[in-house]
Amino acid sequence: MYDKLRMKIEKNTIVSLRYKLTDAQNNVIEEPDSPMVYLHGGYEGTFPKIESLLDGQDIGYEASIQLEPNEAFGEYDPELLKIEPRARFPEPLEVGMQFEGVPHSEAESDDDLADDPDVPANAADDSDDVDDEPLIYTVTDVADNQVVLDGNHPLAGMALRFWVQVEDVRAASEEEIENRHPVGGENFTFGMPNDDTDEEDFLEKTLGLQNQAPRILH
Repeated sequence: MYDKLRMKIEKNTIVSLRYKLTDAQNNVIEEPDSPMVYLHGGYEGTFPKIESLLDGQDIGYEASIQLEPNEAFGEYDPELLKIEPRARFPEPLEVGMQFEGVPHSEAESDDDLADDPDVPANAADDSDDVDDEPLIYTVTDVADNQVVLDGNHPLAGMALRFWVQVEDVRAASEEEIENRHPVGGENFTFGMPNDDTDEEDFLEKTLGLQNQAPRILH
């Protein structure tokens, strides 16, 4: 027990971290009851600036830190706003639903989309995003014949403040290091759910974008 209490956060340790996430005006965005658990040491388990803050600390350490947009979810990119024909989407369609890329009708091929004057020029190659990861688009407005989609993360462009407190630190197993995440759950950054988080409740907080679509934000 004494050795456990003295264990420092370093590469290949599993960290249990309590946190509160607010905006720059201290409005609470997220304050979960359960800690986030991640593999420390550059495994994309959380933001690099958070890892740097925690490196070398031990159980009981707490601090507050602010991340600028480029250190968190990125700057807001107006080019990720899209307008698409409503006929391409399922019914019922509501603001807040999310899609991986833009749905194609069964009769449409990429070549058909490229030749369609009513379809944005980049609609046929939505899946060819950076690192080959398709964007998640959120429906932000629905008109009679058109749908407005936003491919930005809901927290893009925001400066974020975190209060963090280290609840536990332990050595990672070989399996966890090989898999690059704690046993029993995938790594996640602040604002992303772990296996114990109810995804529907989480989406209600407008923080996470899952690779399953469509989803409704209430």
